[in-house]
Amino acid sequence: MSGQTAIAPWIAQQRDQLLAQRGHAWLLHGPAGLGQYELALELVRAWLCDAPTPHGACGQCASCHGIAVRTHADLCVLMPETQMLELGWPLPEKAQADIDDKKRKASREIRVEAMRDAVEFAQRTSARGRGKAVLVYPAEQMNHVTANALLKTLEEPPGDVRFVLATGAAHQLLPTIRSRCLAHTMAWPESGQMLQWLAGQGVEEGGAQAWLRAAGERPHEALALAQSARSPAAWALIPKALARGDASALADFSGPQAVEVLQKLCHDLLARALGAAPRYFSAADLPPAASVAALTRWWRALVQHARTADHPFSAGLMLDALAAQARQAINSRQ
Repeated sequence: MSGQTAIAPWIAQQRDQLLAQRGHAWLLHGPAGLGQYELALELVRAWLCDAPTPHGACGQCASCHGIAVRTHADLCVLMPETQMLELGWPLPEKAQADIDDKKRKASREIRVEAMRDAVEFAQRTSARGRGKAVLVYPAEQMNHVTANALLKTLEEPPGDVRFVLATGAAHQLLPTIRSRCLAHTMAWPESGQMLQWLAGQGVEEGGAQAWLRAAGERPHEALALAQSARSPAAWALIPKALARGDASALADFSGPQAVEVLQKLCHDLLARALGAAPRYFSAADLPPAASVAALTRWWRALVQHARTADHPFSAGLMLDALAAQARQAINSRQ
Protein backbone atom coordinates (compact mmCIF):
# COMPACT_ATOMS: atom_id res chain seq x y z
CA MET A 1 0.00 0.00 0.00
CA SER A 2 1.42 3.38 -0.92
CA GLY A 3 1.50 6.60 1.05
CA GLN A 4 -1.53 7.73 -1.00
CA THR A 5 -3.91 5.31 0.76
CA ALA A 6 -5.90 6.68 3.70
CA ILE A 7 -3.99 5.91 6.88
CA ALA A 8 -5.92 3.77 9.34
CA PRO A 9 -6.72 5.65 12.57
CA TRP A 10 -4.87 3.13 14.74
CA ILE A 11 -1.76 3.53 12.56
CA ALA A 12 -2.00 7.33 12.85
CA GLN A 13 -2.31 7.04 16.63
CA GLN A 14 0.80 4.84 16.87
CA ARG A 15 2.70 7.17 14.51
CA ASP A 16 1.97 10.16 16.75
CA GLN A 17 3.01 8.18 19.83
CA LEU A 18 6.36 7.15 18.31
CA LEU A 19 7.15 10.57 16.84
CA ALA A 20 6.90 12.02 20.36
CA GLN A 21 9.81 9.79 21.43
CA ARG A 22 13.49 9.95 20.56
CA GLY A 23 15.55 7.12 19.14
CA HIS A 24 17.67 6.31 16.11
CA ALA A 25 16.24 2.81 15.51
CA TRP A 26 12.73 1.42 15.93
CA LEU A 27 11.61 -2.20 15.71
CA LEU A 28 7.89 -2.49 14.88
CA HIS A 29 6.74 -6.00 15.69
CA GLY A 30 3.61 -8.09 16.12
CA PRO A 31 1.63 -10.59 14.05
CA ALA A 32 1.87 -9.93 10.30
CA GLY A 33 -1.02 -7.99 8.81
CA LEU A 34 -1.31 -5.30 11.51
CA GLY A 35 0.19 -2.52 9.37
CA GLN A 36 3.90 -2.70 10.20
CA TYR A 37 4.91 -1.46 6.73
CA GLU A 38 2.33 1.34 6.76
CA LEU A 39 3.51 2.58 10.17
CA ALA A 40 7.18 2.36 9.14
CA LEU A 41 6.47 4.43 6.03
CA GLU A 42 4.59 7.02 8.11
CA LEU A 43 7.63 7.37 10.39
CA VAL A 44 10.15 7.87 7.59
CA ARG A 45 7.84 10.33 5.83
CA ALA A 46 7.69 12.40 9.02
CA TRP A 47 11.43 12.14 9.71
CA LEU A 48 12.32 13.42 6.23
CA CYS A 49 9.48 15.96 5.81
CA ASP A 50 10.38 19.63 5.28
CA ALA A 51 7.50 20.76 7.51
CA PRO A 52 6.70 17.89 9.92
CA THR A 53 4.01 18.14 12.60
CA PRO A 54 3.38 16.06 15.75
CA HIS A 55 0.89 14.21 13.53
CA GLY A 56 3.34 13.20 10.83
CA ALA A 57 4.46 14.50 7.46
CA CYS A 58 2.80 17.48 5.77
CA GLY A 59 2.07 15.54 2.58
CA GLN A 60 2.75 18.60 0.41
CA CYS A 61 6.49 19.28 0.38
CA ALA A 62 9.16 18.10 -2.06
CA SER A 63 10.26 15.40 0.43
CA CYS A 64 6.75 13.96 0.75
CA HIS A 65 6.42 14.00 -3.04
CA GLY A 66 9.78 12.24 -3.40
CA ILE A 67 8.63 9.41 -1.15
CA ALA A 68 5.23 9.19 -2.89
CA VAL A 69 6.90 8.70 -6.28
CA ARG A 70 9.62 6.45 -4.81
CA THR A 71 12.59 8.69 -5.71
CA HIS A 72 13.68 10.25 -2.38
CA ALA A 73 17.47 10.54 -2.27
CA ASP A 74 17.63 10.25 1.55
CA LEU A 75 15.45 7.15 1.92
CA CYS A 76 16.86 3.64 1.55
CA VAL A 77 14.26 0.86 1.42
CA LEU A 78 15.47 -2.67 2.14
CA MET A 79 13.02 -5.38 1.14
CA PRO A 80 13.03 -8.66 -0.75
CA GLU A 81 13.00 -7.79 -4.45
CA THR A 82 9.62 -9.50 -4.84
CA GLN A 83 8.19 -7.21 -2.16
CA MET A 84 9.75 -4.08 -3.68
CA LEU A 85 8.20 -4.85 -7.06
CA GLU A 86 4.82 -5.52 -5.43
CA LEU A 87 4.88 -2.21 -3.52
CA GLY A 88 6.23 -0.12 -6.40
CA TRP A 89 9.78 0.54 -5.14
CA PRO A 90 12.46 0.61 -7.87
CA LEU A 91 15.22 -1.98 -7.78
CA PRO A 92 18.89 -1.04 -8.21
CA GLU A 93 19.78 -0.87 -11.91
CA LYS A 94 21.94 -4.01 -11.93
CA ALA A 95 19.36 -6.07 -10.04
CA GLN A 96 16.60 -4.96 -12.41
CA ALA A 97 18.79 -5.70 -15.44
CA ASP A 98 19.63 -9.21 -14.17
CA ILE A 99 15.94 -9.97 -13.64
CA ASP A 100 14.92 -8.46 -17.00
CA ASP A 101 17.63 -10.51 -18.76
CA LYS A 102 16.36 -13.65 -17.00
CA LYS A 103 19.75 -14.19 -15.36
CA ARG A 104 17.91 -14.80 -12.09
CA LYS A 105 14.52 -14.41 -10.46
CA ALA A 106 13.60 -11.63 -8.06
CA SER A 107 14.86 -12.55 -4.61
CA ARG A 108 12.44 -13.46 -1.82
CA GLU A 109 14.90 -12.44 0.87
CA ILE A 110 16.81 -9.22 1.51
CA ARG A 111 20.02 -9.66 -0.45
CA VAL A 112 23.38 -8.92 1.15
CA GLU A 113 24.28 -6.70 -1.85
CA ALA A 114 21.32 -4.48 -1.02
CA MET A 115 22.41 -4.32 2.62
CA ARG A 116 25.93 -3.31 1.60
CA ASP A 117 24.42 -0.53 -0.51
CA ALA A 118 22.41 0.55 2.56
CA VAL A 119 25.54 0.64 4.73
CA GLU A 120 27.26 2.82 2.12
CA PHE A 121 24.12 5.00 1.94
CA ALA A 122 24.23 5.49 5.72
CA GLN A 123 27.78 6.92 5.49
CA ARG A 124 26.84 9.55 2.88
CA THR A 125 25.84 13.13 3.60
CA SER A 126 22.13 13.86 3.54
CA ALA A 127 21.09 15.17 0.10
CA ARG A 128 18.27 17.38 1.38
CA GLY A 129 19.63 18.28 4.82
CA ARG A 130 16.86 16.58 6.83
CA GLY A 131 18.87 13.47 7.68
CA LYS A 132 18.49 10.01 6.17
CA ALA A 133 16.25 7.02 6.84
CA VAL A 134 16.53 3.27 6.26
CA LEU A 135 13.32 1.20 6.19
CA VAL A 136 13.71 -2.60 6.49
CA TYR A 137 10.64 -4.76 5.80
CA PRO A 138 9.95 -7.54 6.50
CA ALA A 139 13.05 -7.59 8.65
CA GLU A 140 12.89 -11.35 9.24
CA GLN A 141 13.79 -11.81 5.54
CA MET A 142 17.42 -10.92 6.27
CA ASN A 143 19.74 -13.91 6.32
CA HIS A 144 22.58 -14.01 8.88
CA VAL A 145 25.13 -12.38 6.56
CA THR A 146 22.72 -9.55 5.74
CA ALA A 147 21.71 -9.11 9.37
CA ASN A 148 25.33 -8.92 10.53
CA ALA A 149 26.05 -6.23 7.94
CA LEU A 150 23.16 -4.18 9.36
CA LEU A 151 24.22 -4.86 12.93
CA LYS A 152 27.55 -3.09 12.50
CA THR A 153 25.79 0.08 11.32
CA LEU A 154 23.23 -0.12 14.15
CA GLU A 155 26.06 -0.43 16.68
CA GLU A 156 27.85 2.69 15.38
CA PRO A 157 25.20 4.70 13.52
CA PRO A 158 26.25 7.81 11.60
CA GLY A 159 24.82 10.92 13.22
CA ASP A 160 22.01 11.75 10.80
CA VAL A 161 20.54 8.36 9.85
CA ARG A 162 17.54 6.68 11.48
CA PHE A 163 16.32 3.15 11.07
CA VAL A 164 12.92 1.50 11.24
CA LEU A 165 12.66 -2.28 11.06
CA ALA A 166 9.20 -3.80 10.61
CA THR A 167 8.51 -7.47 11.16
CA GLY A 168 5.82 -10.06 11.72
CA ALA A 169 8.37 -12.49 13.22
CA ALA A 170 10.66 -10.64 15.63
CA HIS A 171 11.79 -13.94 17.18
CA GLN A 172 13.63 -14.72 13.92
CA LEU A 173 15.84 -11.63 14.21
CA LEU A 174 19.27 -11.72 15.81
CA PRO A 175 18.97 -10.87 19.54
CA THR A 176 21.74 -8.31 19.03
CA ILE A 177 19.64 -6.50 16.42
CA ARG A 178 16.57 -6.52 18.67
CA SER A 179 18.61 -5.15 21.58
CA ARG A 180 19.83 -2.16 19.54
CA CYS A 181 16.33 -1.00 18.61
CA LEU A 182 13.50 0.56 20.57
CA ALA A 183 10.71 -2.00 20.36
CA HIS A 184 7.10 -1.13 19.59
CA THR A 185 4.37 -3.78 19.68
CA MET A 186 1.75 -3.15 17.00
CA ALA A 187 -1.71 -2.28 18.32
CA TRP A 188 -4.62 -4.60 17.50
CA PRO A 189 -7.63 -2.39 16.65
CA GLU A 190 -11.23 -3.06 17.63
CA SER A 191 -13.55 -4.82 15.18
CA GLY A 192 -15.75 -1.76 14.63
CA GLN A 193 -12.72 0.38 13.78
CA MET A 194 -11.48 -2.20 11.29
CA LEU A 195 -14.86 -2.56 9.57
CA GLN A 196 -15.22 1.21 9.28
CA TRP A 197 -11.73 1.54 7.79
CA LEU A 198 -12.28 -1.32 5.33
CA ALA A 199 -15.55 0.33 4.24
CA GLY A 200 -13.56 3.50 3.60
CA GLN A 201 -11.27 1.46 1.33
CA GLY A 202 -14.26 0.36 -0.73
CA VAL A 203 -14.81 -3.07 0.83
CA GLU A 204 -18.52 -3.84 1.20
CA GLU A 205 -19.69 -4.78 4.70
CA GLY A 206 -20.42 -8.48 4.21
CA GLY A 207 -17.14 -8.99 2.42
CA ALA A 208 -15.25 -7.03 5.07
CA GLN A 209 -16.49 -9.31 7.85
CA ALA A 210 -15.66 -12.43 5.84
CA TRP A 211 -12.17 -11.23 4.96
CA LEU A 212 -11.46 -10.13 8.52
CA ARG A 213 -12.27 -13.65 9.67
CA ALA A 214 -10.12 -15.15 6.89
CA ALA A 215 -7.28 -12.86 7.97
CA GLY A 216 -7.57 -13.75 11.64
CA GLU A 217 -8.80 -10.20 12.43
CA ARG A 218 -5.69 -8.59 10.95
CA PRO A 219 -6.96 -5.55 9.05
CA HIS A 220 -4.18 -4.98 6.51
CA GLU A 221 -4.16 -8.65 5.57
CA ALA A 222 -7.96 -8.49 5.24
CA LEU A 223 -7.62 -5.53 2.86
CA ALA A 224 -5.08 -7.43 0.75
CA LEU A 225 -7.51 -10.37 0.52
CA ALA A 226 -10.38 -8.06 -0.40
CA GLN A 227 -8.28 -6.47 -3.15
CA SER A 228 -7.33 -9.84 -4.64
CA ALA A 229 -9.40 -11.43 -7.37
CA ARG A 230 -10.96 -13.89 -4.90
CA SER A 231 -14.40 -13.73 -3.34
CA PRO A 232 -15.63 -14.56 0.18
CA ALA A 233 -17.84 -17.25 -1.40
CA ALA A 234 -14.78 -18.94 -2.95
CA TRP A 235 -12.97 -18.78 0.41
CA ALA A 236 -15.92 -20.50 2.11
CA LEU A 237 -15.72 -23.41 -0.37
CA ILE A 238 -12.05 -24.19 0.31
CA PRO A 239 -12.42 -26.54 3.33
CA LYS A 240 -14.89 -28.99 1.77
CA ALA A 241 -13.11 -28.85 -1.60
CA LEU A 242 -9.88 -29.91 0.10
CA ALA A 243 -11.72 -32.65 1.96
CA ARG A 244 -12.39 -34.05 -1.54
CA GLY A 245 -8.74 -33.50 -2.52
CA ASP A 246 -9.72 -30.84 -5.08
CA ALA A 247 -6.47 -28.95 -5.82
CA SER A 248 -8.35 -26.33 -7.86
CA ALA A 249 -9.33 -24.73 -4.52
CA LEU A 250 -5.69 -23.62 -4.24
CA ALA A 251 -5.15 -22.70 -7.90
CA ASP A 252 -5.17 -18.92 -7.34
CA PHE A 253 -2.55 -19.07 -4.58
CA SER A 254 1.24 -19.08 -4.76
CA GLY A 255 3.05 -21.91 -2.97
CA PRO A 256 3.62 -19.97 0.28
CA GLN A 257 0.04 -18.62 0.19
CA ALA A 258 -1.38 -22.13 -0.33
CA VAL A 259 0.56 -23.44 2.67
CA GLU A 260 -0.74 -20.52 4.76
CA VAL A 261 -4.34 -21.30 3.73
CA LEU A 262 -3.83 -24.95 4.69
CA GLN A 263 -2.34 -23.94 8.05
CA LYS A 264 -5.43 -21.80 8.72
CA LEU A 265 -7.72 -24.72 7.85
CA CYS A 266 -5.70 -27.15 9.97
CA HIS A 267 -5.79 -24.66 12.87
CA ASP A 268 -9.58 -24.40 12.68
CA LEU A 269 -10.09 -28.16 12.44
CA LEU A 270 -7.81 -28.68 15.44
CA ALA A 271 -9.59 -25.94 17.39
CA ARG A 272 -12.97 -27.52 16.75
CA ALA A 273 -11.71 -31.00 17.60
CA LEU A 274 -10.54 -29.61 20.95
CA GLY A 275 -13.81 -27.82 21.65
CA ALA A 276 -12.76 -24.29 20.64
CA ALA A 277 -14.28 -21.97 18.01
CA PRO A 278 -12.70 -21.80 14.54
CA ARG A 279 -10.91 -18.56 13.70
CA TYR A 280 -10.45 -18.31 9.92
CA PHE A 281 -13.45 -20.19 8.48
CA SER A 282 -17.10 -20.33 9.46
CA ALA A 283 -17.94 -23.47 11.43
CA ALA A 284 -20.65 -24.28 8.87
CA ASP A 285 -18.04 -24.39 6.09
CA LEU A 286 -15.79 -26.93 7.79
CA PRO A 287 -15.94 -30.67 6.94
CA PRO A 288 -16.61 -33.25 9.70
CA ALA A 289 -13.92 -33.42 12.35
CA ALA A 290 -10.80 -35.47 11.73
CA SER A 291 -8.78 -37.06 14.52
CA VAL A 292 -6.53 -34.83 16.59
CA ALA A 293 -3.59 -37.17 15.90
CA ALA A 294 -4.04 -36.90 12.11
CA LEU A 295 -4.42 -33.12 12.26
CA THR A 296 -1.31 -32.82 14.44
CA ARG A 297 0.70 -34.86 11.93
CA TRP A 298 -0.65 -32.66 9.13
CA TRP A 299 0.32 -29.48 11.01
CA ARG A 300 3.90 -30.72 11.42
CA ALA A 301 4.06 -31.51 7.69
CA LEU A 302 2.77 -28.03 6.83
CA VAL A 303 5.47 -26.43 8.97
CA GLN A 304 8.04 -28.33 6.87
CA HIS A 305 6.32 -27.31 3.61
CA ALA A 306 6.41 -23.64 4.67
CA ARG A 307 10.22 -23.76 4.67
CA THR A 308 10.45 -24.84 1.03
CA ALA A 309 7.25 -23.44 -0.54
CA ASP A 310 9.18 -20.55 -2.14
CA HIS A 311 11.17 -22.97 -4.28
CA PRO A 312 8.81 -25.65 -5.66
CA PHE A 313 10.14 -27.96 -8.34
CA SER A 314 6.72 -27.56 -9.99
CA ALA A 315 3.95 -25.33 -8.66
CA GLY A 316 1.18 -27.51 -10.13
CA LEU A 317 2.63 -30.72 -8.73
CA MET A 318 3.16 -29.08 -5.35
CA LEU A 319 -0.48 -27.93 -5.12
CA ASP A 320 -1.68 -31.41 -6.15
CA ALA A 321 0.49 -32.97 -3.44
CA LEU A 322 -0.71 -30.49 -0.82
CA ALA A 323 -4.36 -31.13 -1.73
CA ALA A 324 -3.86 -34.91 -1.55
CA GLN A 325 -2.20 -34.57 1.84
CA ALA A 326 -5.05 -32.34 3.04
CA ARG A 327 -7.66 -34.88 1.89
CA GLN A 328 -5.90 -37.70 3.71
CA ALA A 329 -5.60 -35.73 6.96
CA ILE A 330 -9.14 -34.31 6.92
CA ASN A 331 -10.72 -37.71 6.34
CA SER A 332 -8.56 -39.64 8.76
CA ARG A 333 -10.30 -40.89 11.89
CA GLN A 334 -7.18 -42.18 13.61
